[in-house]
Amino acid sequence: MPHTKESLLALLADFGFRTETVEHEAAYTVEDGKRLHGALLPGVNVKNLFLKDAKDKLWLVCAPWERRIDLKSLPARIGAKRLSFGSAPLLMETLGVMPGAVTPFAPVNDEAKRVGVVLDAWMMRQDTLNAHPLVNTATTNIAAGDLLAFLRRVHGEPALVELGS
Repeated sequence: MPHTKESLLALLADFGFRTETVEHEAAYTVEDGKRLHGALLPGVNVKNLFLKDAKDKLWLVCAPWERRIDLKSLPARIGAKRLSFGSAPLLMETLGVMPGAVTPFAPVNDEAKRVGVVLDAWMMRQDTLNAHPLVNTATTNIAAGDLLAFLRRVHGEPALVELGS
């Protein structure tokens, strides 16, 4: 059974990470997020791509909203083959979330560790980050270092990659 927003937030608290979560209408895209919650929390707002490469390896790529991700040059940066978007059923099967709720917190549900996690290196040098807590009707603010520690604890070492030009 995948984690819920409530069990994720409880786990973050159990690990000693301070977070702040705001509720809002469903945000499916970066544009929705800008309209609904963009200024509610301090920090860098995170967008997420669930990808599959030509060798069937799965990837979760997390970057700032403003970062343009070039799917043609990304494979060389992360050690993948040609990339395409993963399907909604595969997303639910591996990360336990629906499209629109993809988040750097979702690897908590990837017990088989099938998904490689890639975090934008610049983003991870910022103070705080804002991401969906497994649902797209809320946004959670967390220290970048705490997100990194969380991922290491529940999933393993993510790749920090300079995704900017």
